[in-house]
Amino acid sequence: MKKILPLIALTCAAFQLCAKEQKVGVVNFNSCIADSKLGKQEQNAFETMRKQFISLVEDTDKQLREVSEKLQDKDHLDGLSDEGVEALHAKAGQLQEELNRYQQQYYQFMEQGRYKIIQTVVGGISGAAEEIASSKGFTVLLNKEACFYVAPEHIAPDLDVTADIIKGMDKQFDEESKAAEKKE
Repeated sequence: MKKILPLIALTCAAFQLCAKEQKVGVVNFNSCIADSKLGKQEQNAFETMRKQFISLVEDTDKQLREVSEKLQDKDHLDGLSDEGVEALHAKAGQLQEELNRYQQQYYQFMEQGRYKIIQTVVGGISGAAEEIASSKGFTVLLNKEACFYVAPEHIAPDLDVTADIIKGMDKQFDEESKAAEKKE
């Protein structure tokens, strides 16, 4: 019974919201990431770091391949002392550990980077959404991707506020950029 009461209360609240006249708009989140200045800046920063990681991984992999080739070359190994062969094996082990560590850090970076982009853009959308919703009389703005299905005829052009949200995000971005330049 205790579990049913909150469910009944939530259902009643939902019916009350539905009973009132609501103006619902939609925002295309992917477009906000791809087309806003904030989204582009975050994507560029992410891509720069990703390229640096890839370069580090590729360099370490190249070194490891070179050491591995030396370890496979009988003539090269015959020309080395026992200590030299051991040092070469140690170098291969060290490079393999570095490569594994860099790869693990790369995957962590990728996950954290995606999360950061999403969080940053969500913050920008939230700020712009509040302003757009109040100026255009919307009671709710939904992420278009959050809905499994929306009939196209129910999304009138005036209900898709993605372009307005992007303009608002760009305006906030420009203001914050100018403020940051003044501080420097």
